[in-house]
Amino acid sequence: MVKMVSHGKHIAMIVQQLNKFNPENQSVEDFLNESAKMLQTLNVTEEKFVLDTLAGCIEYRSLLDVVVNAFFVLDGRYCPISDRNLYIVICYLAAFQLEELGLQQFSRIVKSLDAAKMQKFLRFFFNALYLNTWIKDEWSHFYDSLYVKENWIDPLLRWQPTVQKLIEQLTDKSSNRTTVVKTSTVTQPKEFNLTVPKPRAIPIPLPIPVLEKRKPVPPSTYKPPKEKKQLEEIKTKNRKKAEDLLQKANADHFRCATMKSEKGENKHDSIKSKPAFQAQKIQNKIDNIPIKLNAAAILREGALYQRKMEQELKRIENLLQGARDPSEFLEWQKQTRGKDLEEQLAEIECRRLQGKLSHEEAVLAHQNVIQENKKKADLTREEKAELMHQYAEKRLQEQKEMRELVEQVMEGHKNAKQAKIKLQKYKQQIVQEVSEENQELLRQALEEEEEKLRKRYELIQQIRAIESLPILKHKFVDLTETGGHGLICEMSIVELRERLALLREAQKAAEEEKRDQIIHQKQAKEQLLLDKLDQISLFREELGRAAALKQEEKKRKSQSGERPVKDERILNLQKKIVEKRTERKKQARLLKITPEKSSVTSGKDSLQWDHWKALEESQE
Repeated sequence: MVKMVSHGKHIAMIVQQLNKFNPENQSVEDFLNESAKMLQTLNVTEEKFVLDTLAGCIEYRSLLDVVVNAFFVLDGRYCPISDRNLYIVICYLAAFQLEELGLQQFSRIVKSLDAAKMQKFLRFFFNALYLNTWIKDEWSHFYDSLYVKENWIDPLLRWQPTVQKLIEQLTDKSSNRTTVVKTSTVTQPKEFNLTVPKPRAIPIPLPIPVLEKRKPVPPSTYKPPKEKKQLEEIKTKNRKKAEDLLQKANADHFRCATMKSEKGENKHDSIKSKPAFQAQKIQNKIDNIPIKLNAAAILREGALYQRKMEQELKRIENLLQGARDPSEFLEWQKQTRGKDLEEQLAEIECRRLQGKLSHEEAVLAHQNVIQENKKKADLTREEKAELMHQYAEKRLQEQKEMRELVEQVMEGHKNAKQAKIKLQKYKQQIVQEVSEENQELLRQALEEEEEKLRKRYELIQQIRAIESLPILKHKFVDLTETGGHGLICEMSIVELRERLALLREAQKAAEEEKRDQIIHQKQAKEQLLLDKLDQISLFREELGRAAALKQEEKKRKSQSGERPVKDERILNLQKKIVEKRTERKKQARLLKITPEKSSVTSGKDSLQWDHWKALEESQE
């Protein structure tokens, strides 16, 4: 609870600071820092109360504006708008700080202000009907309705009977004040003797403009396009096919063999021999839907087909001239590339197995490192015990030295008092000398300022005398005369206007000629695009036939293909891996690793086994 003496003074300071605050040009933190600098004369509790109230009024400004705006509309129509921030501060203290301040402190703050204003505002704000209806609804726009009811509306309704007594005290105080005020004679207003205005003529009504009949909306805007229906039919067909394939796959699904980490190593070769599962591809046959192409796409595709046609003609010409058919060379190139690919796959398999081998070697190295770390840990424990013993002895020595130092400092304090008295006398002498020098400097500065002001006054008088002289402002201009500057390109304004008119006519003629040229170019371009579209349709038909033939050839070759035989290097690496694994297991048994660590390592081995297994399957 805050205890203060002059409540009205503090409320006035808060209102004054709120009047200065502008959220568009100043942030809240800068404003509060500036306010704290201005409130340094107050004590700590008063400064804290003022700053907290300022921050709260700014934070809940949206909620407080709702109540204050409604007060000015309903009960405070005749209240001055300059008291708006005062009502905002009282509303904040009543709504959010009443339980912290207490009724006694709140009543002191209210009584220190104008009783009539406070009585009118508190009667409006603590109206139970207003709190339960529109105040609750408006505040619920900014915060959750349940939070508003539990934390703000219910406490205000709880305080309402006690605050009602405070309102009655304020009404009694304001009524006593009104009886003391002297009644003064009321001035009787008199009407002005104004001339009666003449009756205005009735204006002629303007004719109502008749709007042109607008074209009706075409019925095609309300109908869905045909392409959309075609796409939906294709989607339903593809969905039915996918469901049929899913049913077949579920009926003929294979059983997944879940292997443990220990048995997985023995069954590794048997899994490799089994054929990998090949998922059936869902074939989506989409009908040829007409797609609109823009000009750039048509020209691009036409240029592509034109280039292909030129290459084919060039190839035929070369064959006619006696050149050789490159089909044999291409077949040989294809075979060599296939061999290179097989060698690359074998090299990749070797690298993978080498990585697996290096993993086994790393596990063995890790077990050796664990043994070395145990030995190092024992040595560090012994060294640590010795260092702790040395540290304890050092601390005892330092405590003895500190006691001796404290005794020396106490003796020094006794001598410091005498030195302090001497220093104070010396400072007083220096202050007297400095004050005399300052007085002399101030006198000289005043004389210099008086001299500057006198010279400035004389200069201003001279300028005013010059400005008072008459100046000829009017100048007559003849538009047919030139400027008379002696230049070759000089001309009058009339001649300039005639030349500008000729230039405008020439510009219009050039624009018309350019417009005709653009129209001809557009027509030529449209014809070119139509020709290109015809050419593209022919090429697409031919390419579709060629693609179907290639697909049939690929199917024949895939059916007649055979799986390659494994390389000798791969088999040697697999044997080495099996040997390293058995060696690692033997060493683990000799080391007698704890069950927790062994479980962790076995989990890691199983994870690594699954990882290598997945890589092998993907490679196949």
